[in-house]
Amino acid sequence: MAIKWHESLAVGVAEIDGQHQELFRRLNQLLEACNQGKGKESAREMVTFLQEYVVEHFAAEEKLQRQSGYPGYAAHRAQHAEFMIAAGELKFTLEEQGPTLPFIITVNKVIVDWLTQHISKMDKDLGRYLAAKGQGKA
Repeated sequence: MAIKWHESLAVGVAEIDGQHQELFRRLNQLLEACNQGKGKESAREMVTFLQEYVVEHFAAEEKLQRQSGYPGYAAHRAQHAEFMIAAGELKFTLEEQGPTLPFIITVNKVIVDWLTQHISKMDKDLGRYLAAKGQGKA
């Protein structure tokens, strides 16, 4: 059950779209590992990667927002903070319970759902704002 990147998720900023595509690629690696019975070994690596990569990704998005005077910055940043809390909780659960199959399913559901919804709403709004200012070209 792979998750697919599609152009409807593009926000029109090459750096951000590339980072989103990398997140999808990594999630697909985890799903593939699960299908091959390797999911348990991949869970810790995936959660660690996500925590590190989203810090970089969120910093890039937030820098663009500050530089452009984006009016939705505070709300956008708050959503990023919520995701980081959820990722931390997942990592804590992983360390407490181990990388069980239910944990892996939860990781995928939490991350995939949040990422797709966040891109579809918050990041697309940012992309439209930047495009209107002439800053959104890829």
